[in-house]
Amino acid sequence: MTTTESTPPTPRTQPSPKPLVRPGRPYPLGATWDGKGTNFALYSENAAAVELCLFDEAGHETRYPITEQTAFVWHGYLPNIGPGQRYGYRVHGEYAPEKGLRFNPNVVLLDPYAKALDGTERFEAGVFGYVPGGEDTVMQTKEQRGAPLGIVIDPMFNWVGDQKPNVPFHQSVIYEAHVKGLTMTHPDVPEALRGTYAGIATEPILRYLQQLGITAIEFLPVHQHVDDPFLLAKGLTNYWGYSTLNYFAPDVRYSAAARRGDPAGAVPEFKNMVRALHDAGIEVILDVVYNHTAEGNHMGPTLSFKGIDNPTYYRLVADNPRFYFDYTGTGNSLNVRHPQTLQLIMDSLRYWVTEMHVDGFRFDLASTLARGLHEVDQLSGFFTIIHQDPVISRVKLIAEPWDVGEGGYQVGNFPVNWAEWNGIYRDDMRAFWMGKGGLASEIGYRLTGSSDLYQNDGRKPYASINFVTAHDGFTLRDSVTYEQKHNEANGEGNQDGHNHNLTWNCGVEGETDDPEINALRARQQRNFLATLLLGQGTPMILGGDEIGRTQKGNNNAYCQDNEISWYDWANIDADLLAFTRRLIRLRKAHPALHRRKFFSGRTIRGEDVRDIVWLRFDGQEMSDEDWNNPQTQSLGMFLDGDGLDDVDTEGRPLRDDDLLLLLSASHIDLPFRLPDLDGCDTWELLVDTADDGAREIVRAGEETTLRGRSVKLYRCARHAGHEPAHN
Repeated sequence: MTTTESTPPTPRTQPSPKPLVRPGRPYPLGATWDGKGTNFALYSENAAAVELCLFDEAGHETRYPITEQTAFVWHGYLPNIGPGQRYGYRVHGEYAPEKGLRFNPNVVLLDPYAKALDGTERFEAGVFGYVPGGEDTVMQTKEQRGAPLGIVIDPMFNWVGDQKPNVPFHQSVIYEAHVKGLTMTHPDVPEALRGTYAGIATEPILRYLQQLGITAIEFLPVHQHVDDPFLLAKGLTNYWGYSTLNYFAPDVRYSAAARRGDPAGAVPEFKNMVRALHDAGIEVILDVVYNHTAEGNHMGPTLSFKGIDNPTYYRLVADNPRFYFDYTGTGNSLNVRHPQTLQLIMDSLRYWVTEMHVDGFRFDLASTLARGLHEVDQLSGFFTIIHQDPVISRVKLIAEPWDVGEGGYQVGNFPVNWAEWNGIYRDDMRAFWMGKGGLASEIGYRLTGSSDLYQNDGRKPYASINFVTAHDGFTLRDSVTYEQKHNEANGEGNQDGHNHNLTWNCGVEGETDDPEINALRARQQRNFLATLLLGQGTPMILGGDEIGRTQKGNNNAYCQDNEISWYDWANIDADLLAFTRRLIRLRKAHPALHRRKFFSGRTIRGEDVRDIVWLRFDGQEMSDEDWNNPQTQSLGMFLDGDGLDDVDTEGRPLRDDDLLLLLSASHIDLPFRLPDLDGCDTWELLVDTADDGAREIVRAGEETTLRGRSVKLYRCARHAGHEPAHN
């Protein structure tokens, strides 16, 4: 191994004298402007020396040795340095990868706490702490200036009048979307704003989201990320953005201000977007990646954390710290066992809540954050800190409850106050609508909020984030059009992406002109949306599913920043959009469809009321034999409107219509006998996925035809005052 003790290089001569560095303060970390100057603070417990590097508009560098150190924080204050100033760091110390140390002052490093960045990475300008083409043990001696620089910002913003929607979790309908993909081709969004935060804040997009009825938009990562060199070599980019470089700065790629030459303008632009969404009654949830960074493994670039304090920020292999633990499949894992790394994450989360006004977070590969040594530990320091934090504990917290490490699949095991992406819901619903039998009991659990996963640990039905499609995988339209992935455009020989998709192409792989197959595919899409939006738990819609968005069978479009991933606003499925809007209205109108509490199946408030009854197609109650029968492919779910066991906002008992949901994944039509329950003698049809325009009134004891592979929703006709059957 090659070990090198670095010595500070001589700074360039500048035409004007440098201001003296004052001691400054160790907190807050990052660059903080106070109206007269800027305080700079950087954590590194293993560094030998730190230089602050300021850059002018021409790229000329001025270096300032930072000599003050408090509790491993290197800090200094420069007067007359303010917003717009670009800066980075050179950190000195031992370059000894075999010890886990990768200091190299030839590399200009990005401040982990930078609030704005001056651009994206430039690989051609150098980003490696070692000599590329060889082993990582040979220290790079040439200048490496390819990392983006931080920009000092003015944090002031007029939030006066901003009202967070504060939508209760059980009333939420989440919409997963990409900032760029949502607006990139929209004809009514000004061309200069397409694909940007400002584009989201335009009237056409806000109106569309409001009319759709969603309550929260969950953005794919907006933290500044890195485009992988192997993708750039193929003419592709990291479209999804799960390769984070900085946890505070909004990505300049999605900033209209940055396009105009004002990269720091990304910060107020993002804030304006949040305020506009709030004004529209829509919450903002961010998909965040605190499990790994863009610096990869031992052969990856040195852009920030790796060169500032590698063993502090990353999980290193104990007996050979040259290498990184990789629970994420990306080369490294953040070291959440270290107090400073935990502080970084918490400071970032608080910043996005308090300064950027976001309403919640979805944590990518959250099991990685829970790991103690190797195992997944539900009571790890990360969750303990989150639970007691007075800011973060009060926003929406959603876990992707798995990673790629051993024991990483943790659906149902996260702590109280956490919701989870319910991958079991997705798999069960897909298998059911494929026509697989023997799933009755599983479907019963999934339709009622997955009590088998969440009831016994203090959580409620809304802890289950129900979804059938997400960014990772097929779109809804593709899930009924393709059984095999078609990822050739990714340039990996169709070897990437999932092979186990649980999808059915309705008889033909890919697009077809066959009207019967297309009709079946349309019905299957309505079936998925109906079960998603008419069941308990918190529904999440993949953005674009409501208009029939297709990725042409690509189930891993992470690198497709083009028409494969963008919405095709010129070719939308207007009927599917209208159907989705109506389902969301129905869900909102009926508290029985978004309960706060799990079903009990027993007497409520001393009354002889059963809150839920399960039915066979002959109108009789389901027996244990029915639940366990592998041939069972249909069931009915009766919801008693008087059995909510809840109160409204004024403390009065909450009541709703009696509702009846019928589902059949069988390919044959069934005569379903409507029950006489709770004294309801007449049922009014609200939804029929086999005939979206159908109108029907059925007497109790009479039969209705439940078409093969379809859903019907009825309400007791004696009630009134809720969502009409058709409007």
